[in-house]
Amino acid sequence: MASAIVRSGLRSALRGGASRGTPASKRTFSSSSHHDEAAEAAKWEKITYAGIVTCTLLTIYNLSKGHPHHEEPPAYPYLHIRNKEFPWGPDGLFEVKDHH
Repeated sequence: MASAIVRSGLRSALRGGASRGTPASKRTFSSSSHHDEAAEAAKWEKITYAGIVTCTLLTIYNLSKGHPHHEEPPAYPYLHIRNKEFPWGPDGLFEVKDHH
């Protein structure tokens, strides 16, 4: 970028263009395009609302479908080995307490 500026400055100096007094070239940005900004904003607003409706409908469809229920895994005795009592009692901290 900087080398391009230097090269263009050298070219204009060699041609004598710097002393001509030519107006600086106008930079164009994407916001200066010839589109109607209001129409463009309205288009993207409609696309956004269509996307919200589509995502909502897909979510309702996915949540309304049934899901498979799997068998309970076998109660292997080695999964819940406790060699020492917990300080808060015989049940785990987050387990449902059995009150007989």
